[in-house]
Amino acid sequence: MGRSISIARAGIWREPAHIHNDALGRDYRVFDKGGALYQSESEEKNGATVFDAAHKLEYAIGSGENGVSFVVRRGAYLFQAPLSYYAKAGQWDLSPGFEKADEGFSRPIYEACIICHAGRPQAAPGRDGMYRDPPFAEMAIGCENCHGPGMLHVQERSRGARGLPDTSIVNPARLPARLAEDICMACHQAGDARVLLPGKRYTDFRPGAPLLQTVAIIGLPVQDATSDLLQHHTAMKLSQCYRATSGRLSCLTCHDPHIQPDAVAAPSYFRAKCLTCHTSQSCRLASSARQRTTPQDNCIGCHMPKRNVNNISHSALTNHRIPIDPGDLPKAGSRPAEHPELPGLELLNAQPGKIALPLLTRLAAYGELMNRAPSLRAQYFALLEQAKRELPSDPLVLAALGRKALAEHSPDAIDLLARAEQKGTPAVSTYIDLSEALMEAGRLRDSIRALERGVQAYPYSKPVRKHLVLAYIRDKAYARAKSALESYVEDFPEDSFMRGLLARATTAPAGPNIQQH
Repeated sequence: MGRSISIARAGIWREPAHIHNDALGRDYRVFDKGGALYQSESEEKNGATVFDAAHKLEYAIGSGENGVSFVVRRGAYLFQAPLSYYAKAGQWDLSPGFEKADEGFSRPIYEACIICHAGRPQAAPGRDGMYRDPPFAEMAIGCENCHGPGMLHVQERSRGARGLPDTSIVNPARLPARLAEDICMACHQAGDARVLLPGKRYTDFRPGAPLLQTVAIIGLPVQDATSDLLQHHTAMKLSQCYRATSGRLSCLTCHDPHIQPDAVAAPSYFRAKCLTCHTSQSCRLASSARQRTTPQDNCIGCHMPKRNVNNISHSALTNHRIPIDPGDLPKAGSRPAEHPELPGLELLNAQPGKIALPLLTRLAAYGELMNRAPSLRAQYFALLEQAKRELPSDPLVLAALGRKALAEHSPDAIDLLARAEQKGTPAVSTYIDLSEALMEAGRLRDSIRALERGVQAYPYSKPVRKHLVLAYIRDKAYARAKSALESYVEDFPEDSFMRGLLARATTAPAGPNIQQH
């Protein structure tokens, strides 16, 4: 954790490198330029360079145990670079997800992701990938992430001199198991959706407090038993070890955050943990057979085997379900029960006792997951109607009602979406929905102005900028369309559709020809 993020420096990561991806038709390079580390993406056709975009790598994310991904900085915005270095394979390859679509250097570094890789990120709220300067008040994960704010400790130590106890610094080992696990779950339990509570940010979580006071981690009941990437806590709760101890087994039973045994020491280190509950006679494998394993008596080698991660190349995942046999699957009914406030869903970070989930949190959970599980749609729209009555002025509710009205071709869409924009920092989708509603009403110029505001708020959003270009074309504002196209292609040269549109606009003898495309 103390090496979770660092400055990207040339010479550390076996560069230079050259990767060609046939599916995308792209070439990627890593190279040293003036002592700094760079990545580039390019395309060639018929021996000619179509585009070549290079960016300096600012930060390296990851300790290098499995691999390292990289961050580029474009103005006040941070984006993930398309190549990562995979330590186990000892090679560069596409970053996770980049093999499915060419995102170039435009995938934002969201606060929800970086919060688990950096000590104190300074993300601008509600602005995808935008950060204050410097982006990180503290680089790597530090003491405060697990023990609480150091400033409070200083203040309470001063008061302690007057006889008051110091309650600021949290020792997870002294917390009830579920509260201690919340510290781990903040990063090691992804769920199918993570929904912030109203008015909260990820940086608001404090060790020792229920994680559910900051974010709800939601799961779909039906899951592939092998799809457990970053689902360590749920996998542990499915284990017979957890159930047999009535939940006394916790993350800290086996893991000491201050100790990271290497590959050679790990089998004996974790075997000692196993033997706090089991004995050598607990193992069904004959002693002679156990002595022939490498290393000998390797409990985790049999019961916590590593497997390849389907959606992350060159990476392996430890099975935290601790099966007796590697092929064992979770038994029916062993998953967490559906939460009474979330019919059809599970609340993976539930705490003993009642912590009510706000209406907005439940609405957002169903809204995020209903496309993956269409059976949730009815519950989403029922909650939306409730929110319409109880929270009629909330910007998120207005945006959702506006999108519903737009889908129904209702004239109410314009008013709802305009009010959503006025009352809060809207998402990119709100600007696009508002522009489409205005377009549908025949108000093309107002539609363009809505998109221009969207571009001002989200200057590196491909969708809103693409919509703006097409709106200029519809308005026959060809000079503005061409200027916006040139700017778009400069920022996102990997977009072959927009490159082609710009080429047609550049070679067309008259403006109206651009409209045909």
